[in-house]
This record gives sequence, structure tokens and C-alpha cells, in this order.
Amino acid sequence: MALFIDKLQISSPDVPNLDLFPVEFTADGGNSVPRLEFSGPPEGTVEYAVILHDPDAPLPQGFTHWVVYGISPDATSLDLAAPGVRQGPNGAGATQYYGPQPPVGHGLHHYYFWIYALSRAVEGSPNREEFLAEYGDSILEQARTVGHWQR
Repeated sequence: MALFIDKLQISSPDVPNLDLFPVEFTADGGNSVPRLEFSGPPEGTVEYAVILHDPDAPLPQGFTHWVVYGISPDATSLDLAAPGVRQGPNGAGATQYYGPQPPVGHGLHHYYFWIYALSRAVEGSPNREEFLAEYGDSILEQARTVGHWQR
């Protein structure tokens, strides 16, 4: 199996890698959308997709907090108002950012902001599982940054 890692990068000035989320970016603290920045798209990138996923959630597939498609490969930061950008359903079925909110006492959760550089455009607004099943073969490269939170 090929690894899809090289120069693509994702980071957040609001949620530094391996740090705790500031409370304003959590579901309990206001659900503000953190800023995301990217660089290093591989040749042939048609668009980016971003997914925020909590694999520690006590559900069979974890919990998807956010799904975003249609991000231009020329973008260096996420702008939800940019042409073509759209949100897919999160684990609660809503098409919006849903900040960290693990069960009380469940311990520290890891929240992965994944960026995927894709060789073809995503049609519609699939959820995370549908996206990975349908577009997994179109991932040129992927990268992630991770934030933590517990209640």
C-alpha cells in the first residue's frame, strides 16, 4: 500500500499541533471555527477536502465533527465563503462545524484535522465514510494536525 505523504501541510494558529483546543473552539465554549492554513499541494491537485474526526469517540467509526469540500488547490487557508466551498454532514447530520465535546469523564480525545489533496472534484456533499469510500482512490496526498480536548 502506498503512503500518501510528502510536502502537503495543514496547521492551525488557533489549535497548535498536539495542544489543547482553546475553549472557544469547543461545543461547550461557543463552537467558533478555528483558522486552518495549508501548503505544499502535490502536482495534479484539483481540490482539497478537510475533515475533523475524533477516533476516540465511543462509537464504532468515531465521530466526525466537520467535513469541507471544494477548496481550491491555490488556497493557503480555509475560507468557507470562497466559491465552490461547501460543507458535508458531520456525525450529527448537520452541515457545519461541531467543536469537540467528548463525554464527561471519558478522558483525553484526539481531534484530527485531515487535509486531502484530490485528483478529482468531489460531487455533492458526502459524509466522511462516503467520501473515503468514493474518493479514496483520488487522494494524491494527505496530512494532518491534531488537537486535544477532554471534559
